[in-house]
Amino acid sequence: MAWPVGYFFETWAGWALFCVGLCLQMVPHFRSFARLERWSRAPVVDADLESEGAWDDVFARLYRHEKDLRGQIAERDHRNDMLIAAVQALTDGVVLLDQQNHILFCNTTAESQLGLLGRTDRGQPVVNLVRQPEFVAYLQAADFARPLNMRSERNDDRVLSIFVIPYADNRRLMQIKDVTQADLLDRMRRDFVANVSHELRTPLTVLAGFLETLLEIEVERDEQQRYLGMMSEQSARMQSIVQDLLTLSAIESAPPPEDSIVDMAKVMDKLRRDAESLSAGRHSIVIEADGHVDLRGSETELVSAFTNLVANAVRYTPAGGTVSIRWHADAQGAEFAVQDTGIGIDSRHIPRLTERFYRVDRGRSRDAGGTGLGLAIVKHSLSRHQAQLDIKSTPGIGSRFAARFPANRVAGL
Repeated sequence: MAWPVGYFFETWAGWALFCVGLCLQMVPHFRSFARLERWSRAPVVDADLESEGAWDDVFARLYRHEKDLRGQIAERDHRNDMLIAAVQALTDGVVLLDQQNHILFCNTTAESQLGLLGRTDRGQPVVNLVRQPEFVAYLQAADFARPLNMRSERNDDRVLSIFVIPYADNRRLMQIKDVTQADLLDRMRRDFVANVSHELRTPLTVLAGFLETLLEIEVERDEQQRYLGMMSEQSARMQSIVQDLLTLSAIESAPPPEDSIVDMAKVMDKLRRDAESLSAGRHSIVIEADGHVDLRGSETELVSAFTNLVANAVRYTPAGGTVSIRWHADAQGAEFAVQDTGIGIDSRHIPRLTERFYRVDRGRSRDAGGTGLGLAIVKHSLSRHQAQLDIKSTPGIGSRFAARFPANRVAGL
């Protein structure tokens, strides 16, 4: 149209009309370009991002690309969140360190073990927060072939084992295991070996000495009988230790106890007779029992445990004292308790009483005829019946040993 106007009328009018038409043609393109420019500053997945002609194809491709990209980012974030959640759920502590041992990440277990705060301590040198000399020296030496075992600075009762594993770009993954229980078991094992060796060596030494004397020296018959009597006592003591060890081993390796009904009235009567026999009239034996309530479990194991508690009460109660044997049950469960007016036990010894061969007073325990394994047997027998042993004692006043059974172990309520 611009050419005829310019040819037949004025030239400038043709050019003016051409420019106006060109501008009208370019307006939609400028508008689409401006929209694209605004979108490029803040890309979003916008279904309304559309236009006309070739621009509509461009916007459609951008929409699909942005949607796919955001889906990939969301999937990546989800996987990262799942990975972090898994690390947070670990029972071992995990700390990620950079080349300079600055904290990049730590899970909640590590926070508890080392006293860290993940949100505020990120980026801090770990040696500024965990300042135990052995830990600082371990990181500085950079010899990670073996783990570092150390006691927690926050809780001296806990033992931590720290493994450092180098990974990408000279970074380090620090794994912290709580090995308190393993350390305790290892210490108990060492103590057990030392104690059982000592307990057996003493009577063996006595036996060997008397045998050597009898073989090398002529002694009178009365003296010979005295030696033989003492040898018999030591032999019986070794037999008791070995028998208790076998009993404890059998309990530990036995299958779950049977679920038969244990007649507690019968058991209480037996315990009374045993206590009176052992006491020989030196103590007052008191029985308190709910005769209509019984227990479910292994009668042999339960009677053995109860007998040990009663025998200990009689042995460690001076003549003229009282030993009370009580059996009571209610909707919450049942309790078998032995209370005495004996010598009592200092509170610092109570947590270790059920350890094998642990004795408050070794000389007094031997004089009373104990092997040091009775309460260990009691603890294992009760644990197999889901029962707990509660010990309360006051020196010079007496002790109370109570076995508490859950409701599912009680019959007859």
